[in-house]
Order: sequence, then C-alpha cells, then structure tokens
Amino acid sequence: MHVRMTLLAAGRSSPVANVRFDDERSLDAAGWEEVVRRAPALSHLAAAELRYCSPSARCRETGAVLGLAPLAQPALLECDMGRWRGATLAEVAAREPEAVHRWYADPCSAPHGGESLLSFIRRIGGWLDTRPVGDGDQAVAVTEPSVLRAALCYVLKAPPHAYWQVEAHPLATLALAGGAGAWHLDLL
Repeated sequence: MHVRMTLLAAGRSSPVANVRFDDERSLDAAGWEEVVRRAPALSHLAAAELRYCSPSARCRETGAVLGLAPLAQPALLECDMGRWRGATLAEVAAREPEAVHRWYADPCSAPHGGESLLSFIRRIGGWLDTRPVGDGDQAVAVTEPSVLRAALCYVLKAPPHAYWQVEAHPLATLALAGGAGAWHLDLL
C-alpha cells in the first residue's frame, strides 16, 4: 500500500521563549491569525481522505480552522516529559542542569521520568506504519512540531541525535510517501 502523508505542525500557542513541555494550551492570538492567514495556501490539505490530529487543543483548533475535521490520535501527542510537564526548558535547566544534559546527550534516557527520545521516535514511527490506508490514499495529520521532527528521524532512519538538528516551526509541513516500514520524503 502506498499513501501520501502530510504532517502539519499546529499553529503557535505561545511565544518561543514561553514554550512549555507537554503544553496543552490553545492557539494564542498570533497563532489564530497566522492559521487564518495561511489557510488558503493550506486548503489543498482538505482533499485528504484521512485526517488526523494530536488531541492537544492547538492541534484540534488548527485542524478546525483549516476545515479538516481531523480524528484525534493519542499516539500523536508530544513526548511525555514526566515531571517536566508544564515547565519551560530554561526553568528545568535552572533546577536540573545535569538531567537536561543527560536528556540531550543520551536518547535512551528519560531523566524527567517520562518517555525517552528514542521511545518517542519509535512511537511516531509505529503510528505512521499502522495507518489503515488504501493504495494512493492521501492523509494529513495536524501534529505537534516535535512529531514532525521525530517522524523525519524515523523515515530517514537517522540517529536519534539528529532530532536536535531539526527545527519545525508552526504550520511547517512534512510530506511523506510510502507505507509501513518503507517511508520516504516527498519533496515538492
């Protein structure tokens, strides 16, 4: 089976300096405005037969503004950050600098008590590989930016450390084609 999957990063929910781990916040005013402004350029996504989203408020809202009516998928949640949930990176680094260093250095570690980076990448890859699709189907998923980064690592079979070398901004898209275990980038 062959599918074209477009992953779309949700609109922003806060300024970059205030991004929090496992943030469940809604789109902020600037995020709403950007999604509305970019909606015409993203309207082609509504042609997808299969439409998914992370259950977070900003992903559901982004999908709604774009008229996608996506199905929420718990597997598309951000990496489980355990006790760091709700904190900014700066706050955590001030409290637990060694733990933050370990988290960046070892993709198998989970010093926050949640999910390791490697487990997160595998979870996203597992979700991609189990999409029920027919040959030639198109799918779209409104996700957290971190999901785009994890999907890219999975599809390219890149080492987990490559995750830290990818920036995924609000409303960024990642186009993939293929199917279970045989994904590739679809550069347009």
